[in-house]
Amino acid sequence: MTPESKAKTQDITPSDAAPKWKVWWENFQILFVALILALLVRSYIAEPRFIPSDSMVPTLQVGDRLVVEKVSYRLHPPEFGDIIVFDPPPQLQDLGYSKDQAFIKRIIGKPGQTVEVKLGKVFVEGQALQESYIAESPKYTMLPATVPEDSYFVMGDNRNNSNDSHVWGFLPKDFILGRAWVRFYPFNRIRKFS
Repeated sequence: MTPESKAKTQDITPSDAAPKWKVWWENFQILFVALILALLVRSYIAEPRFIPSDSMVPTLQVGDRLVVEKVSYRLHPPEFGDIIVFDPPPQLQDLGYSKDQAFIKRIIGKPGQTVEVKLGKVFVEGQALQESYIAESPKYTMLPATVPEDSYFVMGDNRNNSNDSHVWGFLPKDFILGRAWVRFYPFNRIRKFS
């Protein structure tokens, strides 16, 4: 056996190994960085959400889980039909909802547009919407209302069982957290929302 091969087969002695505290410290640093990255991603890029109510049936069911992305609305304003997650605006907080109790609805009216509900249909700018995504036609009426600047008119797809803009008014854009991007659970209904 050559001296080189002897050196390769020698065991590392305890004095050569890194001290235990150093290994723990390195693991702690890795964990800390991972936690900071996770918090940054959740705060500024995307976060998972759970659907607790049936206000968006049939599009979203109770128990669905989705990823809400938070980047696109920094680049462009929300669009008609986007499914958004938002914090309760002041008028809902006045009714007892907590500031961090997120809602999910669909954007129906953008700033400057007039929204009306009559004859079982939603009208935007006097045109009846063709809505294949709703549970059933609305069984209520709402007088024409013009969406103010920097606000949106939002409705649940389960029109007759949704606490939305037809009840409490307009949603200020500053309360929007992001848009539903993909449903990742249940696995048999995975879907990306356009």
